[in-house]
Amino acid sequence: MAVRRVRRVIRKIDPWTVLKVSLLLNAVGALIFVLGVWVSWSLAVQRGIPEKAVEFFDNFSLVFTPNGELYFRALLFFAVVLYATMTGLMTLGAVLYNLISDVVGGVELIVLEETYLIPAPRTTPVRPAVHTPGNGTNGASSTSDTEPVPTTVDSS
Repeated sequence: MAVRRVRRVIRKIDPWTVLKVSLLLNAVGALIFVLGVWVSWSLAVQRGIPEKAVEFFDNFSLVFTPNGELYFRALLFFAVVLYATMTGLMTLGAVLYNLISDVVGGVELIVLEETYLIPAPRTTPVRPAVHTPGNGTNGASSTSDTEPVPTTVDSS
């Protein structure tokens, strides 16, 4: 597996795409938030925690009324406001990023790219290197370079 480093620059983020994705993500987040608080409140009511809180606050002459319906309505209102605010902020962030990246040049990422492809075989065969002796005398005496040179072996 071959790996190579690749430099990528993120210069633009489409605000329309950010709006669509943030609508879905924030809707799921708001739903999880509301259901989580609802389940927690149901468990607290079953355990009698709100009544114990009322008794605790009565000791300090403070008024606390555990009205689950009122709390749930406030929670839904808070979730809708948070949903709209976060979606708007994410879209505005994409627009601001595009404006800033025009000046700065974007965000540069270095990623490793893995390739599973085996390199294709060469279409032309590799030719062996052929030594062609040249005239290395530089204009001096002309001895033929193709004649064998006698070698002496010392056998002592």
